[in-house]
Amino acid sequence: MTPAYAQDHDYSAYNVLAVDDIPLNLVLVQKMLMRFNFQMRVAANGQAALDAVALKKPDLILLDLMMPGIDGFEVIKRLKENPDTADIRIVVLSALNSNEDVVKAYSMGADDFIMKPIIMEKLLTTVITQMQVIQAIRK
Repeated sequence: MTPAYAQDHDYSAYNVLAVDDIPLNLVLVQKMLMRFNFQMRVAANGQAALDAVALKKPDLILLDLMMPGIDGFEVIKRLKENPDTADIRIVVLSALNSNEDVVKAYSMGADDFIMKPIIMEKLLTTVITQMQVIQAIRK
């Protein structure tokens, strides 16, 4: 079921980067958001995410925390320390859901946190809310 707020709105101007080391998670997120015309890119790990951001700055990053090599916490840290990328909105999508992990993600600069398994309506609502924030900031 498509929520009313998602219908009849053009999201094609927004670039979303999904980052997860589990390919199925990337496919699910990508398929959901592409239905609403978001420009989607994916990265399979933290280093690939940083490389993708360097190539083209996204409006929003959907970021897993538990990844080999550079984990999501380190990605947040590096992005927020860089003045050129500090304003990118970040929504964490993670199976890490202890209070400590949630608080750490927010304190490092995450803008929202969705616990896995992902409920697609929650994901869509969160992404659209972030896009509304981006629109408000750009005005």
